[in-house]
Amino acid sequence: MYTGTESKPLSFHLLHKKCHTRPKQVLHCETDNEYFGIKDTVRGYEVAKGQYVVLNEADFENVPVKTSHAINILGFVEAKEVDPVYFAGVHYLEPEELGARPFQLLKEALEKTGRLGIGKVTFQRREHLCCLRPLDDIIVLHSLRYDSEILSRKEIAVPKSKLTSAELEMAVSLVKAMAQTFKPEAYKDEYRAALKKLVEAKMKGEKIIAPPAPRVEMGDLMESLRASIKAAKKEPVAVAR
Repeated sequence: MYTGTESKPLSFHLLHKKCHTRPKQVLHCETDNEYFGIKDTVRGYEVAKGQYVVLNEADFENVPVKTSHAINILGFVEAKEVDPVYFAGVHYLEPEELGARPFQLLKEALEKTGRLGIGKVTFQRREHLCCLRPLDDIIVLHSLRYDSEILSRKEIAVPKSKLTSAELEMAVSLVKAMAQTFKPEAYKDEYRAALKKLVEAKMKGEKIIAPPAPRVEMGDLMESLRASIKAAKKEPVAVAR
């Protein structure tokens, strides 16, 4: 398994406001009244107030589940059945030489059936629900959130509006006018680039001028849709949020 994604935010450090010095983070034991390092720590599960069961690395390796050293495939489902809300991490799978043929067989079977393998695997000290899907010459493992981890959306109250058939037809026309092929390489992190420019400007002592916030006015819906369709034929439409 190889990690399939990485985040690339600009890295900021916490500094002492008075002198801009990076503080040292220390661990302190109130019982022994002493400071200690991370190498002197162990992991403990609290079974009662102030009472812990301590586990070491060997204990974590010996957790009695069959997914500790293997991906256990439980079945195969249609890709459209798995809502994107369940997707979490991404890992790339590569077979060892001994498993090359069954790996290839599984990948091609998934391609031909259009299904995902649903299974479980243990890493990072927890058992993950996961799905397997083919991608080029490899298989991608997506860790999935358990249903109990998905928060309820029943409490979200969306005001109901009665739409006319003309409004819906116009909205569909706008979607079609903005239809395009998904090319992920075409999208860039503009906030990261702008933030970097802001840092460089502060280094040079330059004045930073924030762009004006977009004005959002709720006028005639049909007229707004017509204007959006007209603009979409010239350039991408910015959606206020």
